[in-house]
Amino acid sequence: MVRRGEGMRFMGGAHVFPGGRVDPDDYAAVDEAWCDGIDVATSRLRDLEPQEALAYHLTAARELFEEAGILLARDREGGYLSLSSADRRTRFTRYRREVHSGSERLRTIVTAEGLRLALDALLVFAHWVTPPVDVRRFDTRFFIIRVPEDQTAAHDDTETTDSTWITAAEAIARCQRNEIILPPPTWTTLREIEGFRSVADLTTWTLRRPIVRREPRLVEHEGRKMLLLAGDPLHPERPLEPPRYETRFVLADGRWRAAAAPT
Repeated sequence: MVRRGEGMRFMGGAHVFPGGRVDPDDYAAVDEAWCDGIDVATSRLRDLEPQEALAYHLTAARELFEEAGILLARDREGGYLSLSSADRRTRFTRYRREVHSGSERLRTIVTAEGLRLALDALLVFAHWVTPPVDVRRFDTRFFIIRVPEDQTAAHDDTETTDSTWITAAEAIARCQRNEIILPPPTWTTLREIEGFRSVADLTTWTLRRPIVRREPRLVEHEGRKMLLLAGDPLHPERPLEPPRYETRFVLADGRWRAAAAPT
C-alpha cells in the first residue's frame, strides 16, 4: 500500500493502492507492436468499448510503474522484466521519473528496451463509482497482479510519501486503531481479500467473481452522514448475495469509518 501526501486534495494522508487517472493519450496508445494480451484485456472489461477497456489497462500498468516502480513487461524470452542488476535498476529508476513527469512515454521506454507490456497480467477485481458527494467523481476499476519476482515496489516520494507491504488483516486493524486512514473502497477490498492465504487462491477466485458496479449511496440518518453499499438495510438495491462485510461507512471526525448495520 502507498500513503498519499497530506496535501493531496483527494484522500490526502490515506493509505491506498497505486493508481490514477486515465490520460487522453492512453486511449490510442495500445497496439500489438508493444503490448501483449490485447484480446484478454478487452474480454475482461466487456461493459466498455474495446479502446476504453485497453485504456484502463494501460493506465493501471503506467500508474503502477509511476507510483510503485513495478513494470509489467516481458522480455523476448517471455519472462518478466528483471531488475536484479544495479545498472538496470538505476536505468529504470530514471525511466520511472521520466514517465511520471511526462517527459517520456511508457511506450518509448518499453520498445527501446525490447520489452512488451503485459496487459494480460492485470486481473479485473472490482468496479467503484464515487457518489455525488463532491464535484470530483471517479469511475474506477481495481486490478490485482502478481508482482514480478525480481522487482521491488517503492513509493514515488511525489504523490505518495510512504509505502509498505502489509497483510489485509493488519491494515484493517491499524485503521481501527486510528493509525492509518483507509477510504471505503480500500477498506472493502481489504476485507474481501483478507481470508486468502496465497496469491494463487486469490487470483483463481478473482477470475470467477462477477464484477458488479458499486456506487455507495450518501444518506443522512439520525443526524449522521453515511455511505451505504448495496445490501445495507437503508439501501434500496439488493446484491446478488448477502453481504459478508460492513455495508455502511459513517462520517466521524472528518473520516469515513466502517460500521456494522443493525440486524
